Amino acid sequence: MFSTTSEHALRALTVLARLPEGAAMLGRELADRAEVPPNYLSKILWALGNAGIIDATRGNGGGYRLKRTPSEIRLFEVVELFDRNRTKTDCVLGRRTCDHANPCTAHKAWQSVRNAYLDFLQTTTLADISKPAEAE
Repeated sequence: MFSTTSEHALRALTVLARLPEGAAMLGRELADRAEVPPNYLSKILWALGNAGIIDATRGNGGGYRLKRTPSEIRLFEVVELFDRNRTKTDCVLGRRTCDHANPCTAHKAWQSVRNAYLDFLQTTTLADISKPAEAE
């Protein structure tokens, strides 16, 4: 559902979200724990830093950390950084004029899927996806 870049970003952010408050993690350790190639992760971290989601500190005790609490970071703002086309409400068939007044043939069926997807991104936070998985 998400691009590889968004998946990598979300995995890295969940690792950071599990750190004790104020703690930081070095990029190479973050890449290892999130299972993201280090060079790829550095580009992702750059974008996340520019968006104000993470902070980087150099020196002893430095590394990457979340700039805000995990409960304040909605998935929408992360996914939108890397998958702008997936967060738009454009026509699923690519028509320029597709709305309630002039719907395409897939408009009604796609509307509920699109709304559920966008609702998930808007209401789910990093804290929600960073909790350890419960055994069934």
